[in-house]
Amino acid sequence: MPESAETLFKSRDLPERLGPMTVKELRQGLRRGIFIYPFIGIHLLAIVAMAAEFQMKEVETFTEYAGLLNLRLFLPGEMFSGVFWVVAGAVCLLLMPLGGLALMGQELEDGNHELLLMTPLSRWKVVRGKFLALWGLCLLTASSLLPYLIVRYLIGGIDVWRNVIMALTVVLFSAMMSAGAIGASSFKKISLRIIILLLFTGSMLVSLYIVEIGAAMVTKRAGWVFNLNGLSVAFCYVMLGLALARSRIRLVVHHYELKPSWMILGALLLTPFVVLMATPMTVGHAGGVALIGMGLVGWFADRSPKAPKGVEAPLASIPGAKLARAGNEPPPLPGSTNQAETGSPGVEG
Repeated sequence: MPESAETLFKSRDLPERLGPMTVKELRQGLRRGIFIYPFIGIHLLAIVAMAAEFQMKEVETFTEYAGLLNLRLFLPGEMFSGVFWVVAGAVCLLLMPLGGLALMGQELEDGNHELLLMTPLSRWKVVRGKFLALWGLCLLTASSLLPYLIVRYLIGGIDVWRNVIMALTVVLFSAMMSAGAIGASSFKKISLRIIILLLFTGSMLVSLYIVEIGAAMVTKRAGWVFNLNGLSVAFCYVMLGLALARSRIRLVVHHYELKPSWMILGALLLTPFVVLMATPMTVGHAGGVALIGMGLVGWFADRSPKAPKGVEAPLASIPGAKLARAGNEPPPLPGSTNQAETGSPGVEG
């Protein structure tokens, strides 16, 4: 390749600071049909949605509960935000993240993740790179809808703050669904992937409903308490989804350890119950604190217990080795000169 052409190619390539796994997945993802077809389809549907909104007398229904992760804003009814957001939600919150159900397939093949982990890449880097790539494609698709939002604003009849909240909801909910899809993709059977994704989604929706209903009943509007609880839901379930995927590519599970993936699945099952207890105990204000705690449980669940630094390793069971050794001096090997001097069995004194 000529030098000028090679320089031009490198200038158009993805930056290496994104990380090798993120760059790899983005290169592949931008060519996949799971990104190309929804990207084209969402623009066609957005045009249809805009045409439908032009014929409506009232595009948005006023509500005091326009807060983060309030999914009722996407549904027809007393909090409806317009046909445009129905299209954006269906594609960016559901269709695009489902592409993550196949992302961990290569790593699950025999011998692949063992070879991968022999490189400087840790398990967190592998999972994080795939998550950032999938979430980045969702954000790229969502950001391409900005011209339609500007047109809606110029026409009038919409609340700017409400549309900002809707855009942030798309960002956060797509992150949770992307993490859940990657976690589910770490199982080999398609049926298990579907079951795990349904478990993840069900746990997430129940926890979200509990904390936001509790906050709404106390504040009577979507204020700071409502929005902070929504952020805590996003943190918790992004962490649990990525922790599940990370636990599935672990090389060794010690005999005294509980299987890490079981602990994460248990956390998914228990999180709604923990939130259900924490929300009334804090009078609806701080149910999100329980979610932050469960997210940290997912972060630390997959760590092998280690002895404190001050504890010495047990003595090696080598015949003829001296029990008292100076400092960190290793025991003598069988047949060595030092062992012969100690008068070990089978050596003439």
